[in-house]
Amino acid sequence: MKVATTKIESFINTLPENIKTVLLFGPDQGLVRERAEVLIRGMVGNLSDPFRVAEISANNLRDDPALLFDEASAISFTGERRVVRVRDVTDSISKIIIDYCEQTPGEALVIIEAGNLTPRSKIRSSYEKASDGAAIGCYSDEGKTIKEIIIETLDKENLKAAPDTISYLIENLGGDRMVSRSELNKLCLYMEGHTDIAIEDAMACVGDSAAMAIDDIAFAAASGDLEKSLRFMERALNEGATPISVLRRTSRHFERLHLVGSAIEEGATTAAAMKLLRPPVFFKQTAAFQAQVRLWSTRRLEQALGSLTQAEIHCKTTGFPPEVICNQELLRLAARAKLLARR
Repeated sequence: MKVATTKIESFINTLPENIKTVLLFGPDQGLVRERAEVLIRGMVGNLSDPFRVAEISANNLRDDPALLFDEASAISFTGERRVVRVRDVTDSISKIIIDYCEQTPGEALVIIEAGNLTPRSKIRSSYEKASDGAAIGCYSDEGKTIKEIIIETLDKENLKAAPDTISYLIENLGGDRMVSRSELNKLCLYMEGHTDIAIEDAMACVGDSAAMAIDDIAFAAASGDLEKSLRFMERALNEGATPISVLRRTSRHFERLHLVGSAIEEGATTAAAMKLLRPPVFFKQTAAFQAQVRLWSTRRLEQALGSLTQAEIHCKTTGFPPEVICNQELLRLAARAKLLARR
């Protein structure tokens, strides 16, 4: 059976008695692991119970196709239901997984963990059609939104955060659910003994400092600030960024400007156009972003994006120092923005 998105949480927390196997798949591997652990705890309690929990890797299953059937049919020493967890599954072992799904021998709950499977995947199709099996997709921000996860985590630790702090966390936590929870747990430990999280606390614990420095570069260049562009570039390189990553992140910033500018040209208000951005612009940068939208026409943004693409190609093919090429491109963009601001 295929479990609807709106029913996933209740399904995994109260697993129907007839379900003998569950396929968890999707690009958010943190969410795949999290849901697998919810299922295991609901059935066994202890994730590491040696008598009731068995783990099989896809490689081991490839070497010994009978292993899954053997583990699923095994009886625990206590006589209670066991859990078999098969990790890193791909369509390369689809025959083994499908054979099990069609027969489901034994009484164990078998959890299959896979990456992104297309609707044409034989494994996914088999589970969606099974009467005693279930297919559950795991996608970024599915079910609970990242905001709900943040608030839920902070509430458990009796922590409070102002709206600007919440906005910062939403923007800087990634799409992987497990990584997001790990970052939030780090923040909670950092706040031990305190109750109110300031934005400075969030910035100290959450976010890639190199990536944040690159964002500063893009904002400075698009605003026409040559001095800041070079200073932020130096800082980003010192914090581990590469010229290619700077160019790509700057391109992403100009793409976001183009998205908003295009929406405005089609009749949307600035506020409505800004709401199209995911993640949203950090609230402290909203005014600067809107000023850049007014400064750059969509035609000029398209020219800038083409120039950034060429700069990346030159970094890879010309033999010139990538840092020099990147700096020249940033200066060119900043100079253009400065000229536009004077008109």
